[in-house]
Amino acid sequence: MSASHQFAELRDSDSTVAIGFLEAFFDSLPAVRREAMFGRWQGGCFNTGHPGEGMLDKLNWCGKQFNSDNDVNPIMVRSADGGMEVSDIMGQAQLRMVEYRGVVTATMAYDDKPIFDHFRAIDDDTLLGVMDSKGHEIPLFFYLERCPRG
Repeated sequence: MSASHQFAELRDSDSTVAIGFLEAFFDSLPAVRREAMFGRWQGGCFNTGHPGEGMLDKLNWCGKQFNSDNDVNPIMVRSADGGMEVSDIMGQAQLRMVEYRGVVTATMAYDDKPIFDHFRAIDDDTLLGVMDSKGHEIPLFFYLERCPRG
């Protein structure tokens, strides 16, 4: 089964997904270059039971925006008109290449929090992300899909 097909099944499922399964899927995907991240992305979480899933849902989190290596809006929320807007609740972030699970890949580091979001490519416009944060025993898995330019 292709990565795109496997992702679509995971994204469209309401079932709980095992962390081990998502880790294996993440490990099977290629690294992402920093410059491939630039732009606005809409996203969602996978249901794993991580406490951050509920927090992001309450925030109305819907994606991220990568403006440059040093200018990242990590929390985009759904606005009243259905669009996306920046939330400053988690501050700003930066984009770097970091080794995670044995592969150097694009990683978003929060400026003021001990949190790293590591990315792997499902395809050019779809990413699998894993939030690695100090104090949580399990990672939070999420996805990003590139918003149309324009």
